[in-house]
Amino acid sequence: MTMMTEGEYRYNMLIKEFPSAPTPAFETPAEQARVWGRHWGCSNDVGALRLVLMHRPGDELKVIDERKRLPEIGAFGDKEHGWYWRGDTIPDIPSMQAQHDGLVQALREEGTEIVFLDRCAPERTKACYTRDSVIAVDGGAIVTRLGPPIRRGEEAPVTETLARIGMPILRTIHGTGILEGGSFAWINPRTAVVGVSSRVNEEGVRQLAEVLRVMGVELLVVQLTGYRLHIDGMFVMIDGDTALINPTLLPFWFLEKLKEMNVRTIEVCHEDAAGIVNCLAVRPGRLLMPEGVSDRTREKLDRCQISIRVVPYDRMSLGGGGIHCSTGPLIRDPV
Repeated sequence: MTMMTEGEYRYNMLIKEFPSAPTPAFETPAEQARVWGRHWGCSNDVGALRLVLMHRPGDELKVIDERKRLPEIGAFGDKEHGWYWRGDTIPDIPSMQAQHDGLVQALREEGTEIVFLDRCAPERTKACYTRDSVIAVDGGAIVTRLGPPIRRGEEAPVTETLARIGMPILRTIHGTGILEGGSFAWINPRTAVVGVSSRVNEEGVRQLAEVLRVMGVELLVVQLTGYRLHIDGMFVMIDGDTALINPTLLPFWFLEKLKEMNVRTIEVCHEDAAGIVNCLAVRPGRLLMPEGVSDRTREKLDRCQISIRVVPYDRMSLGGGGIHCSTGPLIRDPV
C-alpha cells in the first residue's frame, strides 16, 4: 500500500477547503460584474440600448471600380476579388459617412454609447453593417462566420475590438458553419428566431443553438424564401410584446407561433419604402427608422404607442443594409 505523504495530505486538504464553484452561473449579473467588469450582452431586442458596435464607412469602399460593371445583374462587381455593389452608381463615400454620422448622433442622443471597430479588414466593403458579425447573448458575444467572400474576414477586427473592451466571447462559429446576425432576433428572453438562407446554414444554426440551450433559450428556425438573406427585412421586435412584420415573407406557422406567444404584430403597408422593417428599437416602444414610413404605418404605430425618430439613410442603404444592419448591439437592459 502506498502511503500518502504529508505534503500530499496538506495539498488535498487545501483543495477541499477551496473547492471549485460552478455557481453562480457565468451570466449572473454579479458574477459578470466581478469577473468581466459589467453585465455584458442582450437577452432581448428592445431593452434600452446601452452599447453598440459600429463602423463608419471609409477607404475599404474605394476598391469598388466603376469600370467593372455587370449590366446583366444591375451591379458592379469583381468575382476574382469577391466584391460587388448593387445599383447604377458606385458609392458616394462622403454622403454615406454623413448619414452614418447622423445615425451615430441620433443613437447618442437616445442614450447609447458607441464602440467603433478598431480597424476595418481591407476591402471588406460591407463592414459598416456590423450587425452581421456579432450576436450578443446574455453574458457575452457570439462572433459569427460570414458566408460570402465579400464579407469573410470581417470577423477578425470584430474579435479584436470585443477583446479590447473586455466583452466575453462565448463562441466563434467555426468548421463549415455560416451565420450572420441580421438573420437572428430575440422574441423574448426565453425565445429567439433564426432565418436559414444562403447566409445561414444548418451547421451555423446548430452551433448557435448550443450556446442558447445552455441559457434555457428556445431557438425557432425559419426557412427564408428564395434568395432573401436575413430575417430583419421581414421581422423585428419593437416593444416587449410587439413586432413589425412583412407577413408576405414569413411562413404561416411562424405567424401563428407569434399569436400563440401573444406577440402583437404591426404589418407594413405597400406604401412604405423598402427597408422600413429594418429599423432599430433603442428602448421599448422607441424606434429609429429610415425615411419612407407611410401615413398608414405611422397611424398603426401611434395606436400602439410606438414613437419613431426618422433618420435619413438612403445613401447608406445602397450598400444593401439599413439602420438595423448598421448596429451591432452589445449591451441592452433586461425587459
